[in-house]
Amino acid sequence: MLRTALFLLALVSPTLAADTVRTEAARLRFSVPAAWTRVPAPSDFRAAQLKIPRTAEDKEDGSLVLYHFGEGKGGGVEENLDRWYGQFTQPDGRPSRDAAVITMKTVNQLRVTAVDLSGTYQGMGMGGAKDAAKPGYRMLAAVVEGEGGPWFWKAIGPEVTLAGAKSGFDAMLASLEAHR
Repeated sequence: MLRTALFLLALVSPTLAADTVRTEAARLRFSVPAAWTRVPAPSDFRAAQLKIPRTAEDKEDGSLVLYHFGEGKGGGVEENLDRWYGQFTQPDGRPSRDAAVITMKTVNQLRVTAVDLSGTYQGMGMGGAKDAAKPGYRMLAAVVEGEGGPWFWKAIGPEVTLAGAKSGFDAMLASLEAHR
């Protein structure tokens, strides 16, 4: 069914279909914009890592990481959302939970809970210590649940760069397909 949809997409919009690359990692298939380049992942828990090219306004590239800790490992949706909220502070002082936009959908029998959050990113360094604060950052992240999962996607980068990557991130989530 997915191949039929991709074929029809290629017929209707050959440019759009040519602008994506189909790939896989950790028993998960997905499509990403061709401009996003896969880079070596520095740890075994990072099943895939991609560079999201920066916009002309930004000084840094964005990064998209697929984490997979093993089937049934890595925590639940709420636990991961709470961890991600804790990596951001809001300029107006409100909780990041209140600033986040959450969407839920099912894609090819996978439950996808996605979060879109902007603010000052502090991340988590080694040993749980906060990284240097980066104001004007954005995170697009998702917990994907299904057989063989869960999988955790996390894109981080300057707000303008991630705004430009949002449609590609959403299309990537819509292309997800688990395989054995």
